[in-house]
Amino acid sequence: MATDIKDTAHTVEAAAVMKLLPGRPRLLALGEPTHGEDTLLDLRNELFRQLVEQEGYRTIAIESDCMMGLVVDDYVTSGTGTLDEVMEHGFSHGWGTSAANRELVRWIRAYNDGRPASERLRFAGFDGPLEITGAASPRQALTALHGYLSARVDADLLPCTAGTLDRLLGADDRWTNPAAMMEPARSVGQSAEARELRLLADDLVALFDAQTPHLITATSRDDWDRARLYGRTATGLLRYHFWMADTSPSRMTRLVSLRDQMMADNLLALAERGPALVHAHNGHLQRHKSTMRMGGLPVEWWSAGALVSVHLGEGYAFLATALGTIRHQGVDTPPPDTVEGLLYALPEDRCVIDAPRLATALGDTRPAPRVSPWFGYSPLDPAHLADSDGIVFFKDVPQS
Repeated sequence: MATDIKDTAHTVEAAAVMKLLPGRPRLLALGEPTHGEDTLLDLRNELFRQLVEQEGYRTIAIESDCMMGLVVDDYVTSGTGTLDEVMEHGFSHGWGTSAANRELVRWIRAYNDGRPASERLRFAGFDGPLEITGAASPRQALTALHGYLSARVDADLLPCTAGTLDRLLGADDRWTNPAAMMEPARSVGQSAEARELRLLADDLVALFDAQTPHLITATSRDDWDRARLYGRTATGLLRYHFWMADTSPSRMTRLVSLRDQMMADNLLALAERGPALVHAHNGHLQRHKSTMRMGGLPVEWWSAGALVSVHLGEGYAFLATALGTIRHQGVDTPPPDTVEGLLYALPEDRCVIDAPRLATALGDTRPAPRVSPWFGYSPLDPAHLADSDGIVFFKDVPQS
């Protein structure tokens, strides 16, 4: 058995990853089982460099606010702003403080310097403008879409004026009130103004779609792509706020489902542009249902990876990351009867595993599920080994 498992392990590099796959996927998703460990991001950065140089990848997308990510993309493609400004304003969830993320942005900017637009690398956030404590105001996305259209189509085709949007939106802190996450009655998402905004956003997106041939000709495909992002973000946020005001037992299931749907829509748009490396938590990228407990109750929903893989088939590939120890977080040597324990016995400090072959090698042997003593680390689910194209395994994760 140990020999069979060892035969599935390879050095973590782009060439070894590609050998696991039937072809070059449009989206190569690299998951992580915990956030905040720069060791994992350093490997992500190196894998992206190899994919750029050896496989023609041109975009990296991370689990960060899609609107804020435009700040990073502007910097790496055209030098807009400074690196310090970009790290402060271009990332959500605190990701801008990561030294590995800073190095990624610095490297992409250096790579792009002096290259023609067709050869430049791109950066994207693919999460919605959402945090654990709530959601952003739809103002930025909605007014940006309206501004894009008002400059390029006849005024009488627009469903409303900018002034009408401003009046209906009101103060942004009405939308961002963190109390609304736990108290639906504090949300404005089902107010008369919010309901009218949903209709107007739908009309603006419909007008955008109907005018696509003219809009691409009048501006550029990149400008059109960005405006399309504004549209799906505005409608997604308004939908999310609507369900934040819901009081039914399915409220949290709807909210986490909507978040991953927004992620999936952003990823599918990126796949149209060309091959991209995607990095996020395993739970957002896996092909099977995601689960968690909230308020003592189980919540299940289809992840962004599951949704995207339905559309892309072999154009989507998923590498889950598993860890042996994170001792500074109290995660010690894994039990030998778990998947992580079996991999921990391998001599390599880090390796990529052929997950379907590993599942075959295990046969009827059912590894025990690992129980993490720390809420911030999610072990692999041994029942879903074959649902991944590969497993990136780190034996020991040092403190960043």
